[in-house]
Amino acid sequence: MLRKAGLFFTALAFLCLGSGAAFAERLSINGSTTVLPAAQKLAEAFMKVRPDVTVSVAGGGSGNGIKAIVDGTTHVGNSSRFIRNSEVRMAVEKDTYPVPFRIGLDCIVPVVHPDNPVKDLSLDQLRDMYTGKIRNWKEVGGRDMRVVVISRDSSSGTFESWGDLVMNKQRVVPSALTVPSNGGLVQAVTTTPGAIGYIALGYVNKDVKMVSVDGVMGSEENTISGRYPISRPLFMFTRGWPEGVTLDFINFVFSKKGQEEVKASGSIPVY
Repeated sequence: MLRKAGLFFTALAFLCLGSGAAFAERLSINGSTTVLPAAQKLAEAFMKVRPDVTVSVAGGGSGNGIKAIVDGTTHVGNSSRFIRNSEVRMAVEKDTYPVPFRIGLDCIVPVVHPDNPVKDLSLDQLRDMYTGKIRNWKEVGGRDMRVVVISRDSSSGTFESWGDLVMNKQRVVPSALTVPSNGGLVQAVTTTPGAIGYIALGYVNKDVKMVSVDGVMGSEENTISGRYPISRPLFMFTRGWPEGVTLDFINFVFSKKGQEEVKASGSIPVY
């Protein structure tokens, strides 16, 4: 009888522990691939101070991040651009209010294949390359080699920022190769000798060469000072004013530790 009672209480304790784990709080974050490295580092650091919370992080682009907030399918939506008027209207129709939090800064840098000798391009030259007016690298002091234009897809916040800051709303040449992420663009440039592309500063690595713009290199210092011409804020959106674990996470983002994680990811902290 005592043995049966012992087995009963052991099973009951197991069920109680299992029930507690099942009700562990969850936080989902998705959107911009530019914000993704910062979001991943922030999530890992947050879970260390809040082991009762499980945080999932995914990319997908700024447009998808904001849409997920409007649809209520994520707690935090990452974006490398501000919300569009069309997205505001969509939110109003669904009776929701996306709240933006500027978590950092970023600069968009032109990148080329490491073997390309070109070190600097003007904004006008970048625009002319992306509209198809400049078609050969020898036109900008490089080798006799065809320019292969590589761009982000239209749902990307980086694509929109490039359009505003470089293209002056002009259309990218139809022959441009389109990739869905910063990482994909790095890979495409690495394998294409004549490529010109653009990525977030935090994605620059030894496989691509960063090109300065009008004599100014993309960097944290030049972005903060305003000298670098292709820079933008980075956002995390919540569905209405955050509450509960979402508010705890946002507060963590703006803590000293949180901003250190933003910096460690390659983005520029707000303070």
